[in-house]
Amino acid sequence: MSDSFAAAALRLDSVARTYKEGEGQLEVFRNVNLVLNPGELVALVGPSGAGKSSLLHMAGLLEEPSAGEIVIGGTPASSLSDSERTRIRRDTIGFVYQAHHLLPEFTALENVVIPQLIAGRRRKDAKVEAARLLTVMGLENRMTHRPSQLSGGEQQRVAIARALANGPRILLADEPTGNLDPRTATGVFDALMAIVRMEGLAALVATHNLQLAAKMDRALILHEGRLLDGGKLGAKPA
Repeated sequence: MSDSFAAAALRLDSVARTYKEGEGQLEVFRNVNLVLNPGELVALVGPSGAGKSSLLHMAGLLEEPSAGEIVIGGTPASSLSDSERTRIRRDTIGFVYQAHHLLPEFTALENVVIPQLIAGRRRKDAKVEAARLLTVMGLENRMTHRPSQLSGGEQQRVAIARALANGPRILLADEPTGNLDPRTATGVFDALMAIVRMEGLAALVATHNLQLAAKMDRALILHEGRLLDGGKLGAKPA
């Protein structure tokens, strides 16, 4: 086993996903293999309905594959109990979605504090970490604002900070800029990329935006049930 393979933050080994459809089965994807290393920012691209969200849900232990294995930090998910899977989702994996899902009655700071309190961190320490993350995301002057007082881009920056509140090693993002105008999307994505680099995360980002995908280290293309290596988008062939 190679060092990079052994050190992978996330692996998908021969993963498949099928759903029952009437008397038959709908195959979403098959024999998907993926290695995501710490410090790596990878784009997941493909047409709507290709299964990008399902793949992210399985990588994040929200769904179980129909076949194959999900390996988190060297630990096969099939060997985990329900409580262990919940703990890994809470402590090891951060999720960012197209919709920010912020709690409207709480401030930006409180939205980032809450997941830390759930994980057992002291309130004082949680506030310090929340303030640090929001500052990195460029929201040092917006911490006391509620979501309704923030722009769409600011709300998504809070959502990114919240996803990183418990110090995950893996970040899974599903169209994180999909609801934003192009200029705002670029700003939010650049902030996301900067914090991923700063924290040394392994990040898998599903996106339709090929310009943003080209900024990432490499791209994986989900096409007709197969995951293809797209390399570095926009790179000139040797």
